[in-house]
Amino acid sequence: MKFTLSWLKDHLDTTASVDEIAAALTGLGLEVEGVTDPAAALAPFTVAHVLTASRHPQADKLQVLTVDTGDGAPKQVVCGAPNARAGMKGVFGGPGAYVPGSDLTLKAATIRGVESFGMMCSARELQLSDEHDGILELPDDAPVGTAYAAYAALSDPVFNVGITPNRQDCMGVSGIARDLAAKGIGTLKDRPVELVPGAFPCPVPITTTDDGCPAFLGRVVRGVRNGPSPDWLQRRLRAVGQKPISALVDITNFITFDRGRPLHVYDLATLHGGLTARRAKDGESVVALNGKTYALDETMTVIADEAEVHDIGGIMGGAASGVSETTTDVLIECAYFDPARIGATGRKLGIFTDARARFERGVDPDFLIAGIELATHMVLDLCGGEASEVITAGEIPQPALTVAYRPERTLGLAGVAVPEDVQADILSRLGFRVEMGEPWVVGVPSWRRDIDGEADIVEEVVRLFGFEHVPSTPLERAPGVAKPTATAAQKLERGVRRALAARGLDEAITWSFVPPAQAEPFGGAAWTLANPISADLAAMRPSLLPGLLAATARNLAHGQSSIRLFELGRRYLAGGEPLTAGVVLAGERTARDWQTGAATAFDALDAKAEALAGLAAAGLPVERLMVLPPADGWYHPGRSGRLGLGPKTILAAFGELHPRIAAQFDLKGRVAVAELFLDAVPPSRATGRTRPSYAPPALQALTRDFAFLVPADQPAEALLRAVRGADKALIADVRLFDRFAGPGVPEGQVSLALTVTIQPADRSPTDAEIEALAAKIVAAAARAGATLRG
Repeated sequence: MKFTLSWLKDHLDTTASVDEIAAALTGLGLEVEGVTDPAAALAPFTVAHVLTASRHPQADKLQVLTVDTGDGAPKQVVCGAPNARAGMKGVFGGPGAYVPGSDLTLKAATIRGVESFGMMCSARELQLSDEHDGILELPDDAPVGTAYAAYAALSDPVFNVGITPNRQDCMGVSGIARDLAAKGIGTLKDRPVELVPGAFPCPVPITTTDDGCPAFLGRVVRGVRNGPSPDWLQRRLRAVGQKPISALVDITNFITFDRGRPLHVYDLATLHGGLTARRAKDGESVVALNGKTYALDETMTVIADEAEVHDIGGIMGGAASGVSETTTDVLIECAYFDPARIGATGRKLGIFTDARARFERGVDPDFLIAGIELATHMVLDLCGGEASEVITAGEIPQPALTVAYRPERTLGLAGVAVPEDVQADILSRLGFRVEMGEPWVVGVPSWRRDIDGEADIVEEVVRLFGFEHVPSTPLERAPGVAKPTATAAQKLERGVRRALAARGLDEAITWSFVPPAQAEPFGGAAWTLANPISADLAAMRPSLLPGLLAATARNLAHGQSSIRLFELGRRYLAGGEPLTAGVVLAGERTARDWQTGAATAFDALDAKAEALAGLAAAGLPVERLMVLPPADGWYHPGRSGRLGLGPKTILAAFGELHPRIAAQFDLKGRVAVAELFLDAVPPSRATGRTRPSYAPPALQALTRDFAFLVPADQPAEALLRAVRGADKALIADVRLFDRFAGPGVPEGQVSLALTVTIQPADRSPTDAEIEALAAKIVAAAARAGATLRG
C-alpha cells in the first residue's frame, strides 16, 4: 500500500516528520517497507532560459539552443522539440544527470556534427506525465538556476507500507490516518460525505439475486465529459504506481486507494436493459478490461445486463462497457461482495487486482452509501453532468458485533498491565464503543472485520499502548549445566549442513512451493495450494532441485561465474514429507588460468563427491556404499547414478542434470546436482556420547599398484569393492588413479589402475606375506570379472 505525505495530510492534521510517521506506523504493526522522495530523482534538473534558437545545419528537425542555466556560462544544446524557441523557460539537465523517463544518463555528445551539453526535458522524460509533444514550458517568472523539484514543489515523500491480511481497514489512506490519529500522530479530519440530491429517477433497473453480492447500489450521471483528469489527481495516482487513464477511471482508482472502496463505472450506451448481480452460468465468458477472455462458471458472481456479462463482480470490469472519450452518460456501481466468493473466484481465474485485494479482505459495508455519494461528487466536479437518484438492490450488511472484554487480560495475554481508563481511551480513539462493567461490552466498528474475540481487543490495546512496554521475560531455567535437547534428526541435519558449508557450498533457503510447470519434470506436485501467495507458487515442491535451479539461474544471470548451492528441507510427496538435502553446481568449476588453460565445468563426479561428503557427515560408512544406475528422469541417463547400502536402501542420487530440464530453467552448459535422502539414513547403533579414543597406527603403511582389465561397461566401484574385501584386516584403502583405453588394451575393455594401501597392525609383513596378499587381491579382482594386466 503506497501513499504520499500530502495525501495522508488530506485525512490527518499533523506536523510530524516523515521519520516520526514511519516509526509510528511500524509501531502500530503497519510495517514501513520504504520511504522515497520523487524529488530526489530530479535533483540535477534546473530551471533554464533559452537565449537563442537556430536551425541545425545538418538536420531540419533539430535546433541548436543557447541555454542560460544560471551558472553564468550558457550551454549549447541540440534539441528536437517542436516548441523549443528563444525566450522560453524550461527544465535543463546537464551531463551526468539521469533521465528517469528515458532510462539514460546524459553526457556531452556530438549530434550531426554539433556538440550538445545536456538536454531540455519533456514532462514524460521527467515522469511527470505522458505528454511528449514538446519540452516542458515554465512561466516567465520561473527563477533561472533554481532546482526544478523545489520550484515545482515536487517533494512529496511516498510511504510503502506492508498491510497484513487482517488489516483490511488500512487498505485506504483514510484508514491509515485513523490509526495514526489514534496513536497521537495528529488529528483525524472527519469530513462527512454530503448526499447528492437526485435530479431524476435512475433509468436503469438494478437487482441482485446472488448472496455473493448482498447489496448493489447504482445511479446514472448523464451529460459527462470524460477527458484527462486534473494534474493533482494524476500526480497522486502516479505516485502510488497507477497510470492515469481518464477522469472517470481515475476517480474510481482514487477512491479505491483513498478510502479502500473499489467502484466501477459503466458506459450507459453499451448496456442493454437493467443490471443484475447474479451467479455466472457455465459456458459464459467475458472479455475483461485487460483484454483477456475469462471462462466463467456457476461459482462466480458477475454483473450482467439482459444481453451479456459486463463485470467479474468485485475483481475486474468488462471491456465492452468500459468508458471512453466519447462517453456521455455513465452508471456508477457501488456494491458489497462476499469476501470468500471473491477470493475463490480470483484464485480460479488467476486474477489479482486492487479491487480483489480489498474485497476479499472485506470492505466497510457502512461506507456503501458514502462511497457512491463521494464518487458522484467527484464525477460532477471533474466531468460535469447531473445525477439521478440512487437505487439500492438487496440489503446492506449491518455487522453489530460486540465482545465481552476483561481489561485485566492485557496482563494475562500480553504481559503488560494497562490502566483501565487508558484502555477505554485507546479503544474509543480506534472507533470502538465501550461500555464498562463486569465484563466490559465492546462494540466493534463496521470497518474492523478482523476483530472476533477478547484476544483481538487485547492486541488493539497493546499495539496502541506500545509494544515497547511489553517486558522481556526470560524463560525459567533449572540450575546447573543445561542438558542436551537436540534430537538425533536435528544432529544429523546439523552435521550435514556444516559439512557441505565447510566444502565451500553456499546454503540457500527457497520457497516450499514452486510453479506447477517447474514441479512437473520432477514427478509433478502431489499437493497444490488452494490459496497461494502467487499464482506462480501454487505447487508444493516434490524436490528441492526446482528452487535451487531457479536460484542458480538468477545468480548466473546477475554475473556470477561459479555457483555452489545446497539446501536442507522437506519434499512434499503423497506418502509424506521426507527430509532431503539438495546440491546444485553450475558455471565454472575452475576459472581460466595461465597454468591450467581454459575454465572447467562441473561434472557428475563433483556431484558424487558432495553427496559422499554429506553422507559421511551423517555417519554412514561411505566406503561400503554401492553405485547403482539412475532411476529419475531429471538426471542425464549416461552421467548419473545412485548411492545406497543396497538396491532397497537408496541414500542419494547424483549426476548431471538432463539437458531438457536445464533448458527449462534457462541454464546453459553442464549442471551437476545431487539429492541426499536423509530420512533413509539408518539410525546410529552407537550408545552414549563417548567418542572412541584416537589411536594412530604404530607402523608405517605401504602401497602397491595394480592394473586390471575390465569390461568397458562395468562400474569401477565393483572392482574397488572386490579388492577392498580381499583382506579387510590389512587393506586400509583402495583408490582408482588411472583409467585407460587405447593401444595395448583389447577392444571393449579398459585398464583400471589402483593404489592399495596396506596398514600392518602389530608387525611389518614379510615379502612372502605381501606376495600372498597380492595374490588374494588378484583373485578377488578375478571374481569381479577383472584380469591382471600384463
